[in-house]
Amino acid sequence: MEPRDVVRLRLRSQMLHGPGAASPEAALQSLLAVQAQEFPYARWSLVQRVGAAAGDAGAVRAGAADLEQAVADGRILRTHILRPTWHFVHRDDLRWLRALSEPRLEQINAATYRRTGIDAAAAARSAEVLGSAVSGGNHLTRDGLAARLHDAGFPAKGLELAYLIMHAEISGVLASGTPVRSPGGALKQTYALFDERVPASPGVTRPEASAELARRYFTSRGPATVKDCADWSGLTMTDVRKGLQLASEAYPEALAETAIDGVVHYYAAGRPGGSDGEAESTSEPRPRIDLIQCYDEYVMGYSATRHYMGGGAPAFPFQGEPMHVVLLDGRMAGSWRHTLFPGRCELDIRLSRAETPGSALAAAVQDAVERYSAFIGLPTIRLESGA
Repeated sequence: MEPRDVVRLRLRSQMLHGPGAASPEAALQSLLAVQAQEFPYARWSLVQRVGAAAGDAGAVRAGAADLEQAVADGRILRTHILRPTWHFVHRDDLRWLRALSEPRLEQINAATYRRTGIDAAAAARSAEVLGSAVSGGNHLTRDGLAARLHDAGFPAKGLELAYLIMHAEISGVLASGTPVRSPGGALKQTYALFDERVPASPGVTRPEASAELARRYFTSRGPATVKDCADWSGLTMTDVRKGLQLASEAYPEALAETAIDGVVHYYAAGRPGGSDGEAESTSEPRPRIDLIQCYDEYVMGYSATRHYMGGGAPAFPFQGEPMHVVLLDGRMAGSWRHTLFPGRCELDIRLSRAETPGSALAAAVQDAVERYSAFIGLPTIRLESGA
């Protein structure tokens, strides 16, 4: 398999190109978890994979408001899971995914727990305080949780506060609640009781959960390696290999594999352009520009094989440069950011190659601007300084 085939397959597996998902929820269920610490941009990660926004003219286009409503309703939850960092997870997946992840998350966090004085007794007592504070649909912001912890005798500030809350998420006490708007209009995270936001479900064994994670990861992000999946999920490579074996046994037609430079890559069987599917044309009728956030799954879904996208994302901005990623036919070609004003959105898009006015590349950039404008629901212009 050639590098261009890897890029093409990933773009389709991730629903950035080709038919998109029916809704943000469906996109999330395919991807299983989507990194979401930059909430304004993380919304776009899901919405841009929905039908018309991903190039399927027959589907209904979604917008930022649709994603925000799904979060408010609790259909999409935003919580600490996997490595751990903020992720969107569908409510139907969070219970089993949390149980699978918890042992590794606690192991990863152990050093910080010790440094901040969070021992087993403190963690258990704080979780009881937090669970009581949000029970009965009483969704609280971080400040609200801090006040309850302070009343119970915890310092409740800084790193200790962050890790007491995270421990409660990891242990199945807290989940995200309905966001509230700050006086400036920005949405603020709230927390709710896990059992009030996450539906009860039949028990899933750890082997079953490992198999489901492997199946969902490789069918939505392949071609990818065991190392990629282990780094993405926070599980060990041994866990991922076991999950892959079980997934192959349970879903024998789901996954295909190919060796690239001596390393086995797994992907969804039957994808056009793969070794078991019909080859796609190697030429594009016109360039395709995609604006993705720097923590998009097209970036963060890989570690050992991130080089296929080219460039060094994610990266911190330098001297005011935007940090989010411009893709040209699936490869990094620049950076971008948005600035929101009352009644309008401005996009600063900076390409790493020359762009001639009236060219196919310029038209592709304009298409991307229009897709983002439809998402944000505001008239959107591209700053001339980014041209």
